[in-house]
Amino acid sequence: MKETRQAARQRRRRRRLMVGSATALVVTGLLVCLVMTLQPDGRGTTGRNTAVADSRGAPSPTSPGDEHSPASPAAPSTTSSPGTRTPTPGATSRTASPTTSAPPSASPSRPTTASVAGRIRPRRTYRGVATVYKAGVGDGACSYGPSDDMMIAAMNTTDYETSKACGAYVRLNAANGASVTVRITNECPLPCAPGQLDLSEQAFAKLAPISTGRLAITWSLLSPDVPRAISIRYKTGSSPYWCGIQALGHRNPLARLEVRTRGGWRQLTRTGYNYFLSPDGNGCGGAIRITDIYGERLTFNGIALRPQAVQPTGAQFAQH
Repeated sequence: MKETRQAARQRRRRRRLMVGSATALVVTGLLVCLVMTLQPDGRGTTGRNTAVADSRGAPSPTSPGDEHSPASPAAPSTTSSPGTRTPTPGATSRTASPTTSAPPSASPSRPTTASVAGRIRPRRTYRGVATVYKAGVGDGACSYGPSDDMMIAAMNTTDYETSKACGAYVRLNAANGASVTVRITNECPLPCAPGQLDLSEQAFAKLAPISTGRLAITWSLLSPDVPRAISIRYKTGSSPYWCGIQALGHRNPLARLEVRTRGGWRQLTRTGYNYFLSPDGNGCGGAIRITDIYGERLTFNGIALRPQAVQPTGAQFAQH
């Protein structure tokens, strides 16, 4: 009997333990379910963190024209019909597109910045001396080639300013009352001093006898009436991998030349021989944009990448 009662107590103890364990398991399960119900889904949280990281790491979109704008950087041109001017607040733009029957025309655009001129600025009078040289056929450091009009001059190196003076029209006045207008096509190296202009014999003769050799003058920049439109020329050897670009026949001196690339407008570096270079070919054969010292921009589309071909644009800068 004693052993029977002891076995019964052990059975009851085992049942209590089993019930207690089952109860504990149930309670634990309920607590786990409650915690899982209250806690946000793990995978959703991870996804949200990743999205934030991606959004912070992603580059902000940039508008075409943000790259390489100096320089200027200038707002994108306003496109208009060929030959029309579209005024915009603080800016004017002209866009040119060639056609099969006529050269391109353009629409104006002015940056809101002040004059982008270099040393030679509008509405200023400079003092210097005029000297004389044999200009031959009229070619010079500006790489324009032979000139039909020999009213030309070489600008001193300081004011030449790495060819920024190329194509500028300058009016000279002598103390004797004589005057002459010349176009800058060449550079006068040292000992030419700042303010000095070396004139062709034909131009110097308008001021004084060539035998005079040297004459005190004052001079200033002009924006004359010119009969021709601007032309574009690619340098010999230009290709989609390297090119040099030159503007010809512009009324006002150039401040910059840009080409359109996939990243926007790219300003090209100007050389002392008056070509703007794209050393890696980026932008060669695409749209070209030029800006004069008054801030007006002209954009030309459809200029073929044809070395040494002079391609008229049908457009010209405004007269000032």
